[in-house]
Amino acid sequence: MIVFVDEAGDTGFKLSEGSSQFFVITLVIFDQDDDAVACDQRIALLRRELGLAGNFEFHFNETPRRLKRYFYEAIVPYNFFYVSIIVNKNNLYGDAFKFKNSFYKYACSLLFDNVKQYLEEAMVVFDSNGSQQFKRELATYLRQKVNEAAITRIRKIKMQDSKKNNLIQLADMICGAINLSLKSSREADWGYRRLIGHRELLAKSWPQKIKLEKPE
Repeated sequence: MIVFVDEAGDTGFKLSEGSSQFFVITLVIFDQDDDAVACDQRIALLRRELGLAGNFEFHFNETPRRLKRYFYEAIVPYNFFYVSIIVNKNNLYGDAFKFKNSFYKYACSLLFDNVKQYLEEAMVVFDSNGSQQFKRELATYLRQKVNEAAITRIRKIKMQDSKKNNLIQLADMICGAINLSLKSSREADWGYRRLIGHRELLAKSWPQKIKLEKPE
């Protein structure tokens, strides 16, 4: 089992000065390594099909709208599922959340609390951006929190550059689709999430319930 983690939004709390209201963190689960390899290869092939450079990074905020639908349609046949936690920063209180590392660690804790029943001997891959010391601390924290005496839910945690990892980019694109859907009920803001909807194992808001179903 191999899983990939990425996020959308930011960890800042200056909402009146441009910080995002929502922080979305997503974990993409491949039960079989062969499925992950096949999806990875499909994303590489998609670049060639679209005439993109081999080092083009599929990042939701930078990927042109005309290319996003091609991406989701290309990856959705592959056998993966995702779990997302949506943090509404408007409803968080307490000074601890205002520290970037503490907030990110807590968001990861919420994510893994909700996904750990699906994990067994998992390799977990994070984007390597950020302090290496903090990433090491995070890896230790998650192993201690998630692993149990009888079950090794996380076998190993790795940090890799998202620019060189297609499946971290997949997690980013899923985060972006969810983040966009939170902005309104307009079909234009829900279209991407609809495309990948049958791969959604769980999308949970915290601390206040957000309506996650598009209104009829």
